Amino acid sequence: MHMRVSINAKKWCCVLATLIRVLALPVSALAFPDILKDPLGLQPDRLKTGAMLPDGSLIPCQSSVDPSQPLELGSAIDVALCNNPQIRSAWAAIKVQSGVLGEARAAYLPSVKASVSRLANWSNSSSLSGPNDSFQKGNQLYGTLTWRLLDFGGRSANNKVASQLLVAALAAHEASLQKTMTEVIQAYFDAMTAQSSFISRKKVVELTERILAATKRREDRGVVPLSDTLQALTALAKARLNEARAQGDFNKSLSLLVQVMGLTPGTPVRLPQTLELYRVDDVKDLNSLLRQAEENHPAIRFARAKLAADKAKITVARSEGMPSLDATASLSRNGYPNQGLSSINQSVTTAGVTLSLPIFEGFGRTYKIWGAQAQAEQSEAQLQETTSQALTGVVKAHADALTSLGTLKATELLMMAATFSIQSSLRRYDRNAADILEVLNSQSALADAEQERIRAVAEWRSARLRLLAESGILGRADLLQERP
Repeated sequence: MHMRVSINAKKWCCVLATLIRVLALPVSALAFPDILKDPLGLQPDRLKTGAMLPDGSLIPCQSSVDPSQPLELGSAIDVALCNNPQIRSAWAAIKVQSGVLGEARAAYLPSVKASVSRLANWSNSSSLSGPNDSFQKGNQLYGTLTWRLLDFGGRSANNKVASQLLVAALAAHEASLQKTMTEVIQAYFDAMTAQSSFISRKKVVELTERILAATKRREDRGVVPLSDTLQALTALAKARLNEARAQGDFNKSLSLLVQVMGLTPGTPVRLPQTLELYRVDDVKDLNSLLRQAEENHPAIRFARAKLAADKAKITVARSEGMPSLDATASLSRNGYPNQGLSSINQSVTTAGVTLSLPIFEGFGRTYKIWGAQAQAEQSEAQLQETTSQALTGVVKAHADALTSLGTLKATELLMMAATFSIQSSLRRYDRNAADILEVLNSQSALADAEQERIRAVAEWRSARLRLLAESGILGRADLLQERP
């Protein structure tokens, strides 16, 4: 049911005419040339400054790598963040939701429409005195202004929904950044570990070749039997087999790294030759990390904003069934749109208010409110699940970091002992105080110690950064590889 009250108010006509003149001005005549790009100033700062990491550092868009230079972890992450399609999609979602928020805010402003028509009327009539033809040309002008004065919270709720969904879009973009960085970190250190393992296997082959050459010389002098030479030859064959397997694992891990970075398959990439430069710092307290993750983790912030938006949608559904009050004003000259010219030049000004009262909608409003409430309940459950998953990830990453830190310290002692052992065995073998089995066992122990050392360094560096990523706070300063 609608009730309409019209009053003759010339002030509405003056307001309407002023607005029409302003809107008719060219953009260059306005005080701010870019006012139509974001007239309400709702665009997030991130769209103006560019994507940033949690520590406030900007992300340089590096779409390719220099194959002549070793690829550092920071450069690998920059390339991946530039090429990842999920990140670009999340960035576009921020722009989309900014537009939705603009539409919600625009509902507080009046809407003005104007039309100008050039018309010609022909009329023909006949009477006893004969036919009577007439022809008339003229301009028809029409303008209307509508302004919602009251809607019992509908616009406010819509504005809250759009604002929270924009917050969710920003958090989703941050979550995609952290996820991509985590994947690149894992792939990068897997490739570095595989490369270091390959280099270590090559060194083992070289050492075994020296042992075989020494054994042959001793066999030629009749110092050792042929069996020692055969054992050394067998050890060399096994070392070459391990080298071939290590090379295959390195090539595979390098291909996976190229794929994670979003580069064309087969793109040549070089890695640094060592993992020995690393920083050792204490792992933060788990409880402080959990509190930090619960507050800053982008996935949790996304779920929290989604819940707030769904709760506001309940108010939106209810307000749509409430009365609304609109102010209207119109100005017409020489008739109305879609009608012919009036027979005389005339101007009509109308102003009034309209009260709309929804009375019965077939219970559709009731079920719409139920649906909004159920959606809010579902979002609340998703928030709990997201929080649990994020905190579980922090707990696991924290345990991995502690384990890798302890392993890193243990491998230092293991490497030192294995190095002294092979040196002692070679000296004893040269003085005929040790046999070939002792030398080969020491050589095998050194190779195993090198593998454990390589794995421990990579696991520590990866675990340290993954812990920060799982907490949602990984930034560019945390990607430093140098020892502090």
